[in-house]
Amino acid sequence: MAEKLITRRDFLRVAAVTPFVGAMTTSLKGEARPVSSSKARVVLVRDKEALDSAGRHTPHVIQKMLDDAVMALFDVKSPVDAWRRIVQPTDTVGIKSNVWHYIPTGEAVEKALKRRILDVGVPEEKIGIDDRGVLRNPIFKNATVLINARPARTHHWSGMGGCIKNVIMFVPNPAAYHGDSCADLAKIWSLPLIKDKVKLNILLLLTPLFHGIGPHHYSEQYVWPYSGILLSQDPVAVDATGMRILQAKRRQHFREERPLQPSAHHIVLADTRHHLGVSDPNRIDLIKLGWQEDILI
Repeated sequence: MAEKLITRRDFLRVAAVTPFVGAMTTSLKGEARPVSSSKARVVLVRDKEALDSAGRHTPHVIQKMLDDAVMALFDVKSPVDAWRRIVQPTDTVGIKSNVWHYIPTGEAVEKALKRRILDVGVPEEKIGIDDRGVLRNPIFKNATVLINARPARTHHWSGMGGCIKNVIMFVPNPAAYHGDSCADLAKIWSLPLIKDKVKLNILLLLTPLFHGIGPHHYSEQYVWPYSGILLSQDPVAVDATGMRILQAKRRQHFREERPLQPSAHHIVLADTRHHLGVSDPNRIDLIKLGWQEDILI
């Protein structure tokens, strides 16, 4: 039997039995904000050829996926024209990667991003790629534009590791943000080094990790070749969408509702408490490109 796609109703029902929705309810009742009808645009692109027979990234396919996604995001016909919406030749650009060795951002993605930034006219010496060394890296210290790219995975401290969390290396003591399942990660986004500089968020779902227990958990049993990439200017919307896909995979795999532990309530709080972006599926305009089989959303 084909697996039922996860809907907004499913999302709310799953959340209702976790601390995640408690954070949502408290936030909506106790931290009211003006109601907005604006929507965040998120693009999901998938290609079954994104991974080779050994599970490695296929560079030319990754490049095309990113190009197609960024063109759809800005509704233009050329990837370079799309990149001109976020990067100018005079910018200094930092690509915030993720080097976790089990599922890193990866060279294929990093090179694809750098190629288009070069195509816009940014000199190579003004482009940097880094993760754990961003606070020491002159490019990131002086960056005018940041590109945020990392794989999606379940996480021991935050429930899900996504684009919101990927900026944690911009603080000298990341552990200071681990309280209450990293509830206030979005505070980092207001720091001078990154405030208003992150112009594109890329959540990789090529081989996402959908389950694990304990710090730095990893098991090949809980990764699968989804062969997808999520892309948005809104880090909250892209993470909220990625979380729904991980939760759908957990339901498919375990044949029951199995909420993330701990809950990823930092995503909703990034919206309702910190006003960083949009977490409500009703306010996310999701564009789906490419391979649709087992899309789960």
